[in-house]
Amino acid sequence: MKFFQRLGRSLMLPVAVLPVAAILSGIGYWILTATGNETNIVGGFFQIAGGALLDHLPLLFAIGVAIGMAKKPDGTSALAGLVSWLVVTNLLSPSSVAIFKGVAEEDVNLAFTNVENVFVGILCGLIGAYSYDHFKDAELPDFLAFFSGRRSVAIVAAGASLVLSVVLFFVWPLVFTGLVGFGEFILTLGPLGVGIYGFLNRLLIPLGLHHALNSVFWFDVAGINDLGNFLNATGTYGVTGQYMTGFFPVMMMGLPGAALAMYVTAKSSRRKVAAGVLFSSAIASFFVGVTEPLEFSFMFLAPGLYVVHALFTGISMAVSAMLPVRMGFGFSGGFIDLVLGWVNPMAQNPWAIPLMGIFWFAVYFVVFRAIILKFDLKTPGRDEGDMLTDETAVLSGERKHVAAATAFLTALGGKDNITDLENCTTRLRMEVADTTLVDDGALKQAGAAGVVHPGGQSVQVIYGTSVQFVKDAMESIMTGRIEPADAAALEADADGTDTAVRTTHLVRLRQPMAGAVVPLSEVPDATFAQEIMGPGVAIEPSDGEVVAPATGTVGHVFPTGHAIALVLEDGVELLIHVGVDTVKMQGEGFTTLVEPGQKVTAGTPLLRADLSAIRVAGYPAITPILVMNDKDAQIELV
Repeated sequence: MKFFQRLGRSLMLPVAVLPVAAILSGIGYWILTATGNETNIVGGFFQIAGGALLDHLPLLFAIGVAIGMAKKPDGTSALAGLVSWLVVTNLLSPSSVAIFKGVAEEDVNLAFTNVENVFVGILCGLIGAYSYDHFKDAELPDFLAFFSGRRSVAIVAAGASLVLSVVLFFVWPLVFTGLVGFGEFILTLGPLGVGIYGFLNRLLIPLGLHHALNSVFWFDVAGINDLGNFLNATGTYGVTGQYMTGFFPVMMMGLPGAALAMYVTAKSSRRKVAAGVLFSSAIASFFVGVTEPLEFSFMFLAPGLYVVHALFTGISMAVSAMLPVRMGFGFSGGFIDLVLGWVNPMAQNPWAIPLMGIFWFAVYFVVFRAIILKFDLKTPGRDEGDMLTDETAVLSGERKHVAAATAFLTALGGKDNITDLENCTTRLRMEVADTTLVDDGALKQAGAAGVVHPGGQSVQVIYGTSVQFVKDAMESIMTGRIEPADAAALEADADGTDTAVRTTHLVRLRQPMAGAVVPLSEVPDATFAQEIMGPGVAIEPSDGEVVAPATGTVGHVFPTGHAIALVLEDGVELLIHVGVDTVKMQGEGFTTLVEPGQKVTAGTPLLRADLSAIRVAGYPAITPILVMNDKDAQIELV
């Protein structure tokens, strides 16, 4: 499941560019159809612009998966994914297959005209990511040294793609032919068959194989030609259109209802970013009937939810086939095609489609919301690790983090001196090439609470609960995505540093966990014991529930669930860190119960920790409680 969730996050990268492409393509199609002029310049302009992305969806997925699935990707992984795609699709093109088999191109199996699909794109992306992860540091003999390291990645990807091409050469025609044969069988099942077709149509979307199934019902592969007969008004009234009608209520209203459900269940801190993808995708689905941007936003992150969507589509198709309602489309089941097909002689009771759409909007919203919340599904905006990012966060609202990152990089000997960069709850964890270049004094002057040298090439910089943003800013500077802060910015940040003003240093709190209260010095970690991060106390817990010790606001919930930062009403910044080194458990044994920005009162449950799991994993369960913004604070638990 983790693999598919990670795959889903990687697919968000290409999916994010699709809604605008779908809208552009739809506008162009509407203009061309409304004017009855296929050479209309304006319509053609919009349609070509949108089609440039929609027609190359599999290629975008090959590149997106190669970037998203690589552990620490750069442009090399994307290049490897592209190389894999080019090798596979060219080797399996009809003209190439004709050469391999020694036949005329028109005699090549129809399957090879459909090899450029999303499924193949994802396979190529996985090859690109694997090649990058395992060969980016490869060292070759001196006479091949030019091809060492990252230069070898694309070569390996090309070699792996040759193997994939050989496998698909034999397997792909069997898969394609099987789908067509199955489609011809369900043709005999009446409305039930229509429902099965709708269900399978959606299930095959992730693999891009739905086109094979569509060709059976929409075109003249098996003598149905539902789409062609509707557009040409040459079919049978009351029959023609049954393999298209049920898509309209789902595409126009059902999926937008699902988008609204995902929006309202998104974390408050991620809702604004999730809205960008969800609502633009919903607009594309409603107006144009392009559903892939919305469907790909959750199909891998929450595959069970996608099966529910496929089931609803099948039900909509079956019910529509049983009712005296018929409609068809030339592009897809969106509002534009509904309007254009309203007066078609084959259209039957088109007024019922919006009413059906209202019903499906309510069903999708209620069911999706309930399932997401009950099973805590990681739909867009509910997973801190997804690839939905607000590119302006670091560049504008978080400029102070860029300033800190710039100063840290200088004090660490420059970006070239850092060979590995990670962060945990409050500290940067790094490997450096030369430890003698690290200036501890400059790091502390730049805002570090302390510097730890665990040994070897490792360096840890204690910063605080905002360390993730500093780490992200450091990576952005190191990769050249943003410019480092200039000296004036650094000076302004230094002059503008604010510290909470309090009339007393006594911080009286409710005990957040059951257990024995012990001095902070008993914590087996120097960063905590020596109060490098701030003063406080610790608890040797007897129960894993952590509650709010006072009224305040949740400042940050760490993705691994082992720590929570609070800002109390009087400005005290508090950190509750369950266990020592428990960040290494990667969230196992921890359940968070609140979200960033949420208001809490004393006693509000914050998280639950499985103490036995912590101890079995070999980590101390002792829990430090720290004041982060007052070095003279004294905590009193009551």
